[in-house]
Amino acid sequence: MKTIVFGLPGNEALSQSLAAILKSETGAVTVRYFPDGESYVRILSDVRQKQVILVCTLHQPDAKLLPLYFLARTARELGAAHITLVAPYLAYMRQDKQFNEGEAVTARYFADLLSGLVDKLITIDPHLHRFRHMQELYTIPAIALHAAPLLANWLKKHVPQPLLIGPDEESLQWVKEVATLAEAPYLVLTKTRLGDREVQVTQPEMAAYQKHTPVLVDDIISTARTMIETVQHLKRLTPQSPVCIGVHAVFAAGAHEELLQAGAGTIITCNTIVHLSNGITTDRLLAEAILSQV
Repeated sequence: MKTIVFGLPGNEALSQSLAAILKSETGAVTVRYFPDGESYVRILSDVRQKQVILVCTLHQPDAKLLPLYFLARTARELGAAHITLVAPYLAYMRQDKQFNEGEAVTARYFADLLSGLVDKLITIDPHLHRFRHMQELYTIPAIALHAAPLLANWLKKHVPQPLLIGPDEESLQWVKEVATLAEAPYLVLTKTRLGDREVQVTQPEMAAYQKHTPVLVDDIISTARTMIETVQHLKRLTPQSPVCIGVHAVFAAGAHEELLQAGAGTIITCNTIVHLSNGITTDRLLAEAILSQV
C-alpha cells in the first residue's frame, strides 16, 4: 500500500522529514480561514487506496482540531484506505476523572472523538496519570512511543557527569529509565501543587554530587514552576549550572524566559512541539513506528 504524508499548518517540517525517511509522497493540502473564522480544507493529492499519514501535534488543540477533523473526513470520503494520526504531543490527558461534580472528563471525550476519526494514533510520552495504557482510553490502536532513549543519548553526548533530578514521585519510573540508559545517578523530589502556577518542591540532597551537573528531567514543561523552584534551590547547593530537559515544550507564556532568568544553564526539549529549545529530534522514532504498523 502506498503511503502519503500530510502536514497540518505548523507541522510542515516534521511531515517533510517523515516523508523523506519513509520514502513516501508528501501530500498537498490547503488549509485557510474565511473572514468569519471558519476553516477551509482542500486535499490536492490523490489519496485513493493509500495509507494517509496526518501529522499534527496537538499543542493548543482547540484551534487545530477542526482542520484536522475536516482533513481526515475528506481523506476518508476521497477513498483513503487507512488513516494514521501522528500527534507527537497529545492533548487532553489531564482531566481523566471527575474531580468535582459536573466536570467534563475531557480525556475520555477527546479519545472518543479521535477514535471515531482515524484508524490509528501514534504519539510520544502521553501524560498518562490514572490510566496505565492508551487502550484504556482509545478504541483504536494507539501507540505511545517513549523518548527516554533519545534523552539518554543526548545526555551521554553533551553532559559529562550528569545527576538526574525528577520533579515528583510520579516521575520516578520515567527518570529512573533515563538515568539507567544514561548510566547516571538520579534523585526524585517531592512536589506539592498549591495552584495552577504555584508549586512547592523539596530541596535536593546535593552534598555527595558537587562535581555532577544537575539535570532536571520532566515529560512536560508547561508553567516551569517546578523547574524554576528547583533551579533556585540548586543555585545555593552546587556550583554547577543546571540543565533542564523535557520531552514536550508546552511552555506557558513567559515560562521559558523565567526559567532562563532563574538560572537554568541549558534548556533542551524534543521537537514534539516546535520551540526554540528543541534539540532532540523524534523524526526517526516516529517514522519507525509508522513503518512497523504499515
